[in-house]
Amino acid sequence: MAQNGGSADAAAAVKNLSGNVANLKVSEAEQKRSNSASPAPGNNDNSSNNSNGSGGAGGGSFIASFKAFSKFGDTKSDGKHITLSQSDKWMKQAKVIDGKTITTTDTGIFFKKQKAMKLSIEQYKAFLEELAKSKKMEVADIKSKLANCGPPGVTGPSVNTKAMSAVERLTDVSKYTGSHKQRFDETGKGRGIAGRKDVVDKSGYVQGYQNKDSYKGQ
Repeated sequence: MAQNGGSADAAAAVKNLSGNVANLKVSEAEQKRSNSASPAPGNNDNSSNNSNGSGGAGGGSFIASFKAFSKFGDTKSDGKHITLSQSDKWMKQAKVIDGKTITTTDTGIFFKKQKAMKLSIEQYKAFLEELAKSKKMEVADIKSKLANCGPPGVTGPSVNTKAMSAVERLTDVSKYTGSHKQRFDETGKGRGIAGRKDVVDKSGYVQGYQNKDSYKGQ
């Protein structure tokens, strides 16, 4: 009887050990699945940066661009708030405002819905979301363009070369004809009243004489 009791205890101990090993394996498997599902700390930071401050594939920073354009034209700006004119400048440079899909009228309407003359970064994100929703666009695409458009640039007024060529043609006196041609000399200089009226020459020379006053030195 004592031998049978010892065998039973040994069998129970082996069974308990087997159960513990099985539970340990299950626990390890669950831990591995949990680790694979959760991003690494570094990756988590990157994804957060991409959603809040990065422009995506271009590598530009939305927040950095926001600060740069919020200071454009305003030396006293702290870079934390942006005006409508600064926003329009930013959007035009990023080709978000194209005059067709999105215009300055659109940006003005949705900017004023934020009920502030200057918007913080969070308010500006809300402004972009409402604008994108109204145009059935992805706000991420707009942010990407804004993030990767580069620093604020100064562009001069475009020159209308066609208009310039027309002006040059109309002011080229060498192409004048008729009475208009008589108003200018060979160099293009205006002849004054002599080019507008027939002034009587009382010098005694006939018209067109080439050697006028040549005898005085003799």
